[in-house]
Amino acid sequence: MQSLIALITGGNKGIGFATARQLAQQGAHVVIAARDAGLGEAAAASLVAEGLSAESVVLDVTDQATIDTAAKAVELRHGRLDVLVNNAGVMRDAFDKKPSDQDLGMWRDTFDTNLFGVVAVTKAFLPLLRQSAAGRIVNVSSILGSMAANVDPTSAFYDFKIPAYNISKTALNAWTVHLAYELRDTNIKVNAAHPGFVKTALHGVDAPMAADEGAATSVMLAMVGSEGPTGSFFHGSDVQPW
Repeated sequence: MQSLIALITGGNKGIGFATARQLAQQGAHVVIAARDAGLGEAAAASLVAEGLSAESVVLDVTDQATIDTAAKAVELRHGRLDVLVNNAGVMRDAFDKKPSDQDLGMWRDTFDTNLFGVVAVTKAFLPLLRQSAAGRIVNVSSILGSMAANVDPTSAFYDFKIPAYNISKTALNAWTVHLAYELRDTNIKVNAAHPGFVKTALHGVDAPMAADEGAATSVMLAMVGSEGPTGSFFHGSDVQPW
């Protein structure tokens, strides 16, 4: 059997790297997409040193030229893509400012990565996913993007108003729903993942979960079978509210 070809954006560190490792441990050939060539190569080399199958490509989700070049490289090397994990993301809100006081440039930067970058990468790789017998797209979101959680005073996340980040993930969830609908009659499944509150450069060292734990939902959705869900939002096996 052919190995699954799986590409993970932001795959050189944190949850992205943990996702790459776990997919490789399940027999996938992983393509670590990273903005920095050296960091991507080092991450792939570390997996190869563990006896896993990996390579890297340069891909900045805010740079269309690198997206197109990466897609062409995957096409030339493999002819298809089985799994796309849109993992790259940023959180740049100023925590000492109210939503209406946040810098507009920060809003644009956040959406460029967390939403428009995902759309651009997905559009570029969708033709290769269509060549897969069972393509899977996983959009790494956050429960902080849940509108239900944001308006429910009893929710544990009600007071976590990180406006640009949260709303970019709300929009990412909506993109997930629309893309899943578009692809509903194909073999491609599209889902969103809430990794949890994970120790990463994004969330800091006070988070309770390790990167390996945070990667588990993305890996589950990447490997979901033909009878599995599409157009849904998960943390582990639990469906999350939009």
